[in-house]
Amino acid sequence: MRDGAANPTGQPRRVLVTGGAGFIGSHLVERLLARGDSVVVVDDLSTGTRANLPISDRALTFIEADLREWLRPASRVEEEFHEIYHMAAAVGVELVISDPIGSIETNTEQTSALLRYAADGSFGRPAVLIASSSEVYGKSERVPFHEDDDVVYGPTTATRWSYACSKALDEYLALAHHRAEAGAGGFGVVVARLFNTVGPRQVGRYGMVLPRFVIAALAGEPLRVFGDGEQVRCFCDVRDVSRALIDLVGTPTAHGRIYNVGSEEAISIADLARTVVDVLGSSSDIEFVPYDKAYGPGFEDLRRRVPHLGRLRQAIDFEPEHELKSTILAVAEGMGAAGAAR
Repeated sequence: MRDGAANPTGQPRRVLVTGGAGFIGSHLVERLLARGDSVVVVDDLSTGTRANLPISDRALTFIEADLREWLRPASRVEEEFHEIYHMAAAVGVELVISDPIGSIETNTEQTSALLRYAADGSFGRPAVLIASSSEVYGKSERVPFHEDDDVVYGPTTATRWSYACSKALDEYLALAHHRAEAGAGGFGVVVARLFNTVGPRQVGRYGMVLPRFVIAALAGEPLRVFGDGEQVRCFCDVRDVSRALIDLVGTPTAHGRIYNVGSEEAISIADLARTVVDVLGSSSDIEFVPYDKAYGPGFEDLRRRVPHLGRLRQAIDFEPEHELKSTILAVAEGMGAAGAAR
């Protein structure tokens, strides 16, 4: 971890993490606190939970609020932040399909408000990370995905693609702010396109595949694979992802650019199900469920979603440290403490 890169004074940083009570955000907060930072978390708990955070840590300030409301001048903490990690977002295919309006507005409005707040200049010139998604690539068939590839979306009548478009708009806003601020000596922005991130504290409530499989395997129930199971994904442990995010923010030469963040180890969803059953010694069967039954008619999915990590490696010398099998065990171990939330 490049702790000294963005902290030449050696004094504790003051860091803002939006969505910090969520799955990825809470791991990020944990790592920042371990680094010795003073961390402010703003989260409305719509998908996160306080149980994810070490509330007793005196270096942590937790604020339960809608980010858009908290960023209004009458509500926000008017103190200098050295770093901002914008993790707040609508999460999961099921949530996007069930509430497209809320998902679109959450993504675009919160990001816009956060960037305007950072650009104000009254509270320092923080380095800002915007968490984006591999969904931005849409239905492109290129493998692997490079950050400068063209993106391809389906029609606006297909709700499936609204999330991808909203995250792409977030990226446009982030890079536009970076260009505007760079000339004025302002804050730097880095965009992280997160691929499938998995690990402890992730729940299956919003359609996340690995915790769904682990919950079913532990209960001896069928693992439900949507489609034919041959769709390919790359899963990266959240502990590796959170490390990469901090290193990107702490690397000034990374600012103003987009980075794929994840793993290049590809596996089909059917093989993922088989691996979960094998690792956990489960007696569960695997059940294939048609997409139209799982998500409704007309649902489109990407056959292969594999990142190219050359740019990330060049920026921060990144390599994942956690193997998928060890991550599966960590998810299963955490299910007891989390109450196997569905």
